[in-house]
Amino acid sequence: MKKKMALLLAAALTMTTILTGCGGGNEENADKQSDVTAEDAKEENASGDSVSEGGTVFTVGFDAEYPPYGYMDENGEYTGFDLELAQAVCDLEGWELVKKPINWDSKDMELNSGSIDCIWNGFTMNGREDDYTFSDSYVDNSQVIVVAEDSGIDTLDALAGKVVGVQAASAALELLQSEEEGGQKALADTFGSLNEFADYNTAFTELQAGALDALAIDIGVAKYQIKSRGDGYKIVDETLNTEQYAVAFKKGNQELCDKINADLQKLTDDGTVAELAEKYEIADMVTLKPAE
Repeated sequence: MKKKMALLLAAALTMTTILTGCGGGNEENADKQSDVTAEDAKEENASGDSVSEGGTVFTVGFDAEYPPYGYMDENGEYTGFDLELAQAVCDLEGWELVKKPINWDSKDMELNSGSIDCIWNGFTMNGREDDYTFSDSYVDNSQVIVVAEDSGIDTLDALAGKVVGVQAASAALELLQSEEEGGQKALADTFGSLNEFADYNTAFTELQAGALDALAIDIGVAKYQIKSRGDGYKIVDETLNTEQYAVAFKKGNQELCDKINADLQKLTDDGTVAELAEKYEIADMVTLKPAE
């Protein structure tokens, strides 16, 4: 009996060693486990196939640090104007919504691999029309500059020699790097430096600390951040540009795009869009109008 138990124990130890070797060590496995969130678990347990494949699971890719469009609230739940609107679409269609936070730099890989059905999170369509199939625009958005109220910066020209922050892979960054008509590379060339950040929460912290002189940012996000952080910030009157937000689908996925467009119109007609816009204080930016 003891011999049999010893053999079983040895086999178990051998299997543990093999698994540990494949996983790269216990420490790495522990790190991987710590990265699994409730949303990851929800995604893994989602029933059915993707709506892009004719199923009933609608997976939305979003930036979890992009209020008021997509973010984590005080209860640890992902919410925001875009995510609530996506849920309303799913309610119409009888779909299961999966909210998938993504690294914004990896959004194209996530979309093209089929990991997500769309990018729905304050995503600028202007200049990207050849790269995605876009829904109708639903928000009119401007790129603006946010500074401290006592900064003395009141115009774009006053940014010369200043340290300006921007989110990596954002529309604001593309604008400041563009030499095409409407681009602002000439303005960016006057900056002391242009620093990229993974998200705007981090960038605002740097602005508050005085490590940045200004932020280039979407106006809706700017208003939300300024309101949530209290006095001390302002938006420079001169805008960098005006643009529109839309839902981005994999290039050629017109069938799903058409379905979402039809649902957005229904939600506009029944007042859902207006109600959500008021809730998230972007009513003056919404471009969807009820059918006549």
